[in-house]
Amino acid sequence: MKRLLLAMAGFAAGLLVSGGLSGQIAIAAGAKTVEVKGEIIDTWCYLSGVMGGTDAVVGSAHHTCALWCAAGGIPVGVRADDGTVYMVLKIKGEDPLALSDTILELQSDSIVANGQHYVRDGVNYLVVANVVSNDGITNRNHEDFGVVPGFAIPEKK
Repeated sequence: MKRLLLAMAGFAAGLLVSGGLSGQIAIAAGAKTVEVKGEIIDTWCYLSGVMGGTDAVVGSAHHTCALWCAAGGIPVGVRADDGTVYMVLKIKGEDPLALSDTILELQSDSIVANGQHYVRDGVNYLVVANVVSNDGITNRNHEDFGVVPGFAIPEKK
């Protein structure tokens, strides 16, 4: 399932970068206008668990890694306050998303965004029309989660 999600994200990102969906995604069938409140996340670490549980890959505890992944082209997502994860396909005015300064500025921030929500094969996608508000990084310390990942510290014998 993870491979399928990553392949789909890569395919979608490739189409967006190449212009293959520009103009068409806004009129795709089944879109619903939504407002989403949540944190911009690094989807690779969130889905793979490589850095720990889903609560360990948020806020300042994971910010630097999230920046590296976004700058390297890993798709970003929004983890909504209700736990729903949306794969961000596009942010208005940013094309391609992988080369976006805006996404680097938003990484790990708690935002409210509105846009078009699509669901295909159980995956939530979001085309952001507008970032309504940005509260910045609201989880500002490592003390909540300890060292990330926890297994990086050798056990004392």
